[in-house]
Amino acid sequence: MSKPLYTFEDIQNLEFPPVIVYAVPVMVALTIIEWFLRRREYVHELEEAAEALGYDTSARPTLRRSGYNPIRFTSYRNAYAEELKDYIAGKEGTSHADKHKYDIKDGLAAAGVGIGNLISTALVKAATFGVILFFYNLTPLYIPTTWWSFIACFFVVDFCRYWAHRVSHEQRFWWATHVTHHSSEQYNFTVSFRLSWTQHIKVIFFIPAALLGFDPFVFFICMQIGVLYQFWIHTELIDRMWAPIEWFFVTPSHHRVHHATEEKYLDKNYGSSLIIWDRMFGTFYPEEETPNYGILKPVNSYNPVTLVFHEHIDMLRDMKKYRHPKAWWRIMFHGPGLTLDKERYYGFYKYENGEPPHQPESPTVEQHVREETPGNVVV
Repeated sequence: MSKPLYTFEDIQNLEFPPVIVYAVPVMVALTIIEWFLRRREYVHELEEAAEALGYDTSARPTLRRSGYNPIRFTSYRNAYAEELKDYIAGKEGTSHADKHKYDIKDGLAAAGVGIGNLISTALVKAATFGVILFFYNLTPLYIPTTWWSFIACFFVVDFCRYWAHRVSHEQRFWWATHVTHHSSEQYNFTVSFRLSWTQHIKVIFFIPAALLGFDPFVFFICMQIGVLYQFWIHTELIDRMWAPIEWFFVTPSHHRVHHATEEKYLDKNYGSSLIIWDRMFGTFYPEEETPNYGILKPVNSYNPVTLVFHEHIDMLRDMKKYRHPKAWWRIMFHGPGLTLDKERYYGFYKYENGEPPHQPESPTVEQHVREETPGNVVV
């Protein structure tokens, strides 16, 4: 079978099913349901703690008592929750309610980031399509569009995504395009909306899929499926799953580990849809206890622009401290937590011949003892 070559106009004329567009209403509905369930658990935990301290919860707000008005019910329940919190605090009691707390501002910030991502995706769509199309036309390889080519392409794309994800944690330049997704200290469906507006440059990690000859139509469908898969794994409502699924696919349990801040969980479970890559390359770690989420240097902002660009700005500020290209390279392409010796790089331009003056080494304790102690004295 001869390989069909495409122009950019051909790709534009292809009728790609807008899978993500179709999925948006479902994702929004599931997010609302999750918020309701998390809020119910939050109030339930407060009630248990308050009852243990002697509080009478028989007058709790219900939908019936609220006249079956969901807005009024929500308002009453929020006031009831605050009353319970005040009672528990007054009795110097404790509860586990905060682990179920749903930060509405954090969710709205995630929605803002998600909308911005949709806009940025539309703006650079031609460029990302163009990159894949160029390398597809360049390679002599071709995999015809059949049912099995979708399966094969899905595996290849997921393999590429594993390495794109891993490099995004290991090099600061790429981390700046990904940190937005990790900056929330919550873990719920809204976190899946937190996709950076600059992440599209990672299309270069998927060039191998184009070079293998997968039809661009097949490639972009598999990309959309992979993105959608990641939505449902961002929740605490789903515990461990059936062992074969846990072994082969990425599950909420696996991905909670990835979003954790505990040292043992850092830089683990990079898989997007398939966890087998982590098992193969030594980056897998099972969930042992419920993690704490976020990043090691919190952003402390709900501003979508800050959430997207704060690491880019910090990286440029660090680069501004140095005038040595070697330092710039290390800042961008070494680990996000790298600390450089400023004098070593900045001072390169201050010293004659580019070398700092020689500093005599301080004598070691052994040398000092040898020099100051007579040879006939045992020390």
